[in-house]
Amino acid sequence: MKLNTLKPAAGSTSSRHRVGRGIGSGWGKTAGRGHKGQRARSGGFHKVGFEGGQMPLHRRLPKRGFNSPTRDDIAEVRTGELEKMKATEISFAALKAERVVPHGALGAKVIVSGKLSRKITLGGKVEYTEPSNEVVRKLPKKNRPEGKPAA
Repeated sequence: MKLNTLKPAAGSTSSRHRVGRGIGSGWGKTAGRGHKGQRARSGGFHKVGFEGGQMPLHRRLPKRGFNSPTRDDIAEVRTGELEKMKATEISFAALKAERVVPHGALGAKVIVSGKLSRKITLGGKVEYTEPSNEVVRKLPKKNRPEGKPAA
């Protein structure tokens, strides 16, 4: 089998309707557009969302929220995921290497979800939330990340 010999199965495709080609074709005279009205005219179809002059639905409803351009910059890392990791020295590079954080992330933040029974060292661009501060406090002082927890 070669690409230049491929063709669709018999009966799976049909030829397109050629409208306005006489009464015998079944698509003559009005060519499927019906009689009169805006849709029957050439160039006479209105834009999407137009409601004949009535205030369109998308303008009647209030705006709500926005899409943050920096939403995916800081990845959330669960304490349960840290437990599964083989490394004890947990840096941002180690999280990326083990595919715990996505490729496009610029930083990571530890959140409490799951147990953390072994000792780990957080470093680099790895922050922690206030509730996960308890988990971090249980670690020995030398294993605590430097600086303040993330706001």
